[in-house]
Amino acid sequence: MSIKLKIRQLAKMLLQNCLLPFIYFLNSRGKIEKGLVLFADAHHNDCPFSMRVMRKKVAQMGDMHIKEFYLDFSKCGKLQMARFILDFMTAFGRAEYVFICDTFLPVSSCKKRRETFVTQLWHSCGLLKKAGYDSKDCVPSFYKGEVFGGYDLWTVSAECVAPIMAESMHQKSENVKALGVSRTDIYYSKKYNDLCREKFFKAHPDAAGRTIVLWAPTFRGNAAEPFVVGEDIIEQVCKARGWYLIKKLHPHMQSDDGFPTERLFAAADILVTDYSSVVFDWLLYKKPFVFFAPDLREFDTQRGFYVDYFSFPTTVAQTADELAEAVEQELLCRSTADLEACAEYHMSACDGHATDRIINEIFGRKER
Repeated sequence: MSIKLKIRQLAKMLLQNCLLPFIYFLNSRGKIEKGLVLFADAHHNDCPFSMRVMRKKVAQMGDMHIKEFYLDFSKCGKLQMARFILDFMTAFGRAEYVFICDTFLPVSSCKKRRETFVTQLWHSCGLLKKAGYDSKDCVPSFYKGEVFGGYDLWTVSAECVAPIMAESMHQKSENVKALGVSRTDIYYSKKYNDLCREKFFKAHPDAAGRTIVLWAPTFRGNAAEPFVVGEDIIEQVCKARGWYLIKKLHPHMQSDDGFPTERLFAAADILVTDYSSVVFDWLLYKKPFVFFAPDLREFDTQRGFYVDYFSFPTTVAQTADELAEAVEQELLCRSTADLEACAEYHMSACDGHATDRIINEIFGRKER
């Protein structure tokens, strides 16, 4: 770990263990504001995709007052961040409901009041590579403080995910529930998918009639020092075969081009990824995919997996020749039944009705 990154982690520890709890204490002594709902995120400057379906549904409910707090901490100044935190903590101290979809230090830093209900709409589905406290890239061993603290509910994509998520993220097992992942509801909308295809081909007319390969790798390292492997190889293979390549790197590594990964699923013919959880969203489209992992042995040794990497219904490629053959094989021969069975195991709760179940779990608890 670099000195710069270590200093950042130490600063976060100071915020989490000293400053933020004190600010929360000052703002949480009054009465709770009934119906006050906060949507917050520290990785985007507007409502993240993972919360948009939920945000829309909650807005349609009566007697709810929504406040939104979005700011990409990695791209803002210290004064702007300080103002954001103070504004959020003021509202958090009297909020009845809070929704987040990623790590969010202001929530995890405080022993919140019991009247406030915090829901973690986590931004990834399934389980593949190790994460949370099981990975030093996610949480350094020297870090003091619960990075994922303060949640009352954490929603996941299937029953098989819940116990592992609870353990790796230091959650109470009863708080992690396979209610589905809210954002996946949109994938079941014909209108949404038709619009995604229309916009894609309008922006990429030369992709029409060609095999469209979506390459969406995970980043190695961490949010502050990310990198990818295999970019030159996939460019070479697609060019040689005449395939239309769409590269979607992690947001930390690629600026927004107007086509976030989830809007490309409807248009792409095949997904190529390595260890990214994007594969689980993709499974809902029942289209073939390829695991392209040039550094598989190294990655497995240094980070590891929760499930057998070779258990998925696909071909694992590590070289240019293997990748070309794998894409052709999966496009021609992969059984839809194999993909459906995999989706049922990893994504069974993502059936187009996840948001309604989550809302019933949160807002219906008072009636039980």
